[in-house]
Amino acid sequence: MSTLKYTHAIVARVPRSLNGKFEIKVDEARRQHESFVALLRDLGLDVIELPPDEDLPESVFIEDTAVIVNGIVLITKPGNIQRRKEVDTVRAIIKKELRPPQVLDIEDEDAKLDGSDVLFTGKELFVGISKWTNEKGARAVAECFPEYPCTAIKTADGCHLKSLVTLAGPELLCVGAGKRSQETLKKMKDLASFSYSTLTVPEDEAANVIYVNGTLIHLAEKEAPNSFKTICEKLDFPRRSVSMSELTKGGRGISSSVLLIRKTKHIRSI
Repeated sequence: MSTLKYTHAIVARVPRSLNGKFEIKVDEARRQHESFVALLRDLGLDVIELPPDEDLPESVFIEDTAVIVNGIVLITKPGNIQRRKEVDTVRAIIKKELRPPQVLDIEDEDAKLDGSDVLFTGKELFVGISKWTNEKGARAVAECFPEYPCTAIKTADGCHLKSLVTLAGPELLCVGAGKRSQETLKKMKDLASFSYSTLTVPEDEAANVIYVNGTLIHLAEKEAPNSFKTICEKLDFPRRSVSMSELTKGGRGISSSVLLIRKTKHIRSI
């Protein structure tokens, strides 16, 4: 599915100030992040690494700063106002390094949107209405990508949508076995424009996966042993596992640490 093919990844290195926000072991978090970045490169992606910004402790969770579909970039308005400076850095680096056909900003001042609340399946978009994203934020996504159906879903307990459900492959959703995840999945399936198969994993934290150019990235066996076994038994396409125990503290998933984009070639008129 060409809509799920990527050429580049953007990541931000782990600042030491993250330890003040969450109780994490920064050195271990950095090692895990470096291994994750190496994996992205192994999968053929050109990785753009931003330096750590000590003034922005959550900047490593770069997924929240933009929604990218088919090379079109929507710069978000993170629900945590203290994080909104992060989007300026991301906007600048995308324009400079990737030069996509469009980089759009949300005009509505009352809109709130975290990228971790937006799930693109290759056919349609789901936007989680959560503690960090509101209806106006969801409307901005729908307006930015009018060629795709866009459905707003109120998430259980206000969690980020992608902490509950993610895309594990073409027309395949990965979801945790817990009540919150299952409630959110039911809402999605009831309102979806297309049909999807489901991969249910025993540990809810293992539901956050990334499907990159035909390979699934998921949590390592030591972090989600039962889910690791399920994924290996159920899926017959390439898989790679990563240890993210420090960065996943505070309910964060693998996907929160990367922005994926397909750089398009522009044809210049003569």
